[in-house]
Amino acid sequence: MKRKLQCLVLLSFIASSIYYGQTMMNKPQHTYVFVHGMTGGGWDWQQVDNLLSADGHRVYRPTLTGLGERMHLSHPDIDLTTHILDIVNLIRFEQLENIILVGHSYGGMVITGVMNSLPEKIQQVFFLDATVPEHNMSATDAHEYYAQFNSKNGMAYPPWLESHQEIPRDLPHPIKTLTEKVAFDNQQAQRLPVTYVNFVAAHLAETEKANNLSWIRAEQRGWTIKTLDSDHNAHRSNPEALKKLLITF
Repeated sequence: MKRKLQCLVLLSFIASSIYYGQTMMNKPQHTYVFVHGMTGGGWDWQQVDNLLSADGHRVYRPTLTGLGERMHLSHPDIDLTTHILDIVNLIRFEQLENIILVGHSYGGMVITGVMNSLPEKIQQVFFLDATVPEHNMSATDAHEYYAQFNSKNGMAYPPWLESHQEIPRDLPHPIKTLTEKVAFDNQQAQRLPVTYVNFVAAHLAETEKANNLSWIRAEQRGWTIKTLDSDHNAHRSNPEALKKLLITF
């Protein structure tokens, strides 16, 4: 009787494994490349990575030069081109195709440059509460608040930095990344499917829509517009909802 029960348990396990494997094979599997925001790092996207990876997706969450675990490379000569090349070279060296390119906050500046450089590698783009620049526009051109941070020795020190926090934490950000202008004149890049997602409380959405220049630019380009009821860092505060949004396009 005991041996029979063991066989039944084993058969049940095998059947469930086969069913799970077939289910995973039937799901569309995507490759996501995340570009974090100002002062952040790839470490900040681990929760979203875990959720997407559990569904069988491939996830890359590189850290931009001078930030996060690459803080030892920090210097004031790092500019927007450096950060764009961080992502462009990741895509090239990992031989990625049909990627879902995701930029958060300042990351919108970076992915704009990536779109312009490698549109043929990109399937879909998400701007998550991200800066949407015009061609030949810098972050400080696109949004005045980038010019309001305290600075010292070529580095910006936004008010949310807390140096007493243990690692991992946000770090000072190179100012040249905020003042260098980005190119967005590649017609193939301009035709890519893009979803702009504004993180805003539902009752504030109409006010935000009327005053947020990135939202206005996204709408003028005919991009898909979505909102998520969240603070600016939904990847920390609401990763499940963010993950669901990122798999629907």
